[in-house]
Amino acid sequence: MKTVFDELLQQFQAYLRSVDNALVRDAVTRIGWDMPARPAEPHRLPCLAYLDRVAELAPPDAKPLARFLATHRNDLRWGQTYSAADFGAEFLTRYGWLEVFGTRGHFVNEEVAAGLLILGPDIVYPDHHHIAEEIYIPLTGGTEWRMGEGGFRQREAGEVIHHPSDVSHAMRTGSQPLLALYIWRGGPLAQKSTIPGTVAQGRS
Repeated sequence: MKTVFDELLQQFQAYLRSVDNALVRDAVTRIGWDMPARPAEPHRLPCLAYLDRVAELAPPDAKPLARFLATHRNDLRWGQTYSAADFGAEFLTRYGWLEVFGTRGHFVNEEVAAGLLILGPDIVYPDHHHIAEEIYIPLTGGTEWRMGEGGFRQREAGEVIHHPSDVSHAMRTGSQPLLALYIWRGGPLAQKSTIPGTVAQGRS
């Protein structure tokens, strides 16, 4: 009998397979999709309130996944890496992630981690970096992204954003929330991202 977690993985994979991009195709091909499930108790966060708006904003190809998340938000284990000491208490009310598979997600994978990031409106996710290579696909538009020494640049839903290993990056949302799919590979999969000016800490 199919569980909500099986459907999550199916929706996640279906969206990734629809993305016409060589880097994403390579990542999808390398993932062993026959992954064992991991018991995980639901964990809710304040940022889940943005999922209804996200489902409205998502383009047609991402809408099934966004609607699934909005419908089943309370069944899933959402997490946070940072504390109020890192970016402030207000940031934590507008931030969270769901690891679909990886070393702590709903499905076990020791080679690659992937999931979804939520950022609420009008916040900055400050510069951070990590050893793992990261592929992002925003599923809503309007957020500005920065990498390395470059400036912020607005990215649209469906664009593929590649952060090589240990390259600093940041995001800045506007009036709308962000939902972004991420893939981590080639480094520690549960590392807390290093924030400039601190000792090494990892994770989106």
